[in-house]
Amino acid sequence: MEILLCLSIALFAGLLLSRLAKKLQLPAVTAYLIAGILIGPYLLGSFGVEGLGFISKENVEYYGIISDVALGFIAFLIGNEFRLSQLKQIGKQATIIGILQAVVTTLLVDAVLIGIHFIFPDKLSLPAAIILGAVASATAPAATLMVVRQYKAKGPITKILLPIVALDDAVGLVLFAVSFGVAKALILGKVDILSVVLEPVLEVVLSIALGAVMGYVFSFFERFFHSRSKRLAMSVAFVFLTVALSMLEFNVGGVHIAFSSLLVCMMLGTVFCNICDFSEELMDRLDRWTAPLFILFFVISGAELELSTFKDITIVLIGLIYILSRCAGKYLGARFSSKMTNCDPNIVKYLGVTLFPQAGVALGMAIKAETLGAEGAIVANITLFAVLIYEIVGPYLTKTVLLKAGEIKPEGAVSARDVAKNS
Repeated sequence: MEILLCLSIALFAGLLLSRLAKKLQLPAVTAYLIAGILIGPYLLGSFGVEGLGFISKENVEYYGIISDVALGFIAFLIGNEFRLSQLKQIGKQATIIGILQAVVTTLLVDAVLIGIHFIFPDKLSLPAAIILGAVASATAPAATLMVVRQYKAKGPITKILLPIVALDDAVGLVLFAVSFGVAKALILGKVDILSVVLEPVLEVVLSIALGAVMGYVFSFFERFFHSRSKRLAMSVAFVFLTVALSMLEFNVGGVHIAFSSLLVCMMLGTVFCNICDFSEELMDRLDRWTAPLFILFFVISGAELELSTFKDITIVLIGLIYILSRCAGKYLGARFSSKMTNCDPNIVKYLGVTLFPQAGVALGMAIKAETLGAEGAIVANITLFAVLIYEIVGPYLTKTVLLKAGEIKPEGAVSARDVAKNS
């Protein structure tokens, strides 16, 4: 009973706050995150009544399967943006921008935080500074996708944005793995070539391969069903299966083999949308079906945010420096690379701001960094603080620049209730 009660309260809180957010002209995703904070361990959950909010961090983690599945669907839907017909137009530009903006961000954040390390060596270690630079490269595809879909944004920025966000995670995984290996070598005093070079490359390559295989198998089985409801059910089943397979981890000859669920599910969606002739209609139906799941995902993400990080003034100050340097890296990297590839003026001007949101992938990197001990704990706390700021402010900034670029129409949406009254 407590589980169902907690989930219903999470959905209800998210929906209620989304109405308030609409009046304040804020994106719905911001409302969902704030709803999670309100019913999380630090506010409503602090009363300790099971089912009436999330009573502890462990209680929030109990619902982690919902977040895993939601991220799988988000990645699958982003894969729909990689249609060959579209990539022929923007593929080269998206690839160059996706790689360069991530690398520029990592280098800039590394430079700034390494400088902080030399000024305050007892507050921020060199390994922690190097890892944070790689964490900075990651962008939140979920928040970006939600804003684009909520406001039905269309235009040059929107068209190139989602492929860049998708590619950004692949580049970020490689940058993090290399930085993590370097940081580990500094701590242990020895270099592990496997963890620095081979394992991150294998993770990306094997994730793409697994996603491609699942995409072909999915398309094969989809042909045996003709009703829309059964095709939808088959789509849900394959996303579930793909998320499950992407969680596999094992060792082969001393090499650790793991997959990125985001990359696997993106590739699943990419292959499916390019070889299935009715994929566009199915993707649209799936997008509507997943709405409650996405609300729960963001509410749970809000409840996961560690508000206790605000107690440590050092973490707050370093976190603010990290946030500002990362924003500068994303903006300058996107501006430079988009100008270099002769993109639309609006892309040059506004794209960088839409890359500010950060969440799931960065948090995953932070969790892995915690295995390094004290240095990893600093990385995790700063990342948690930054995610809290980014996830609340980022979606609003994305909406604002898309409005200024003319890709979100300012006219208000017409509700189904008003349509029914007038018919």
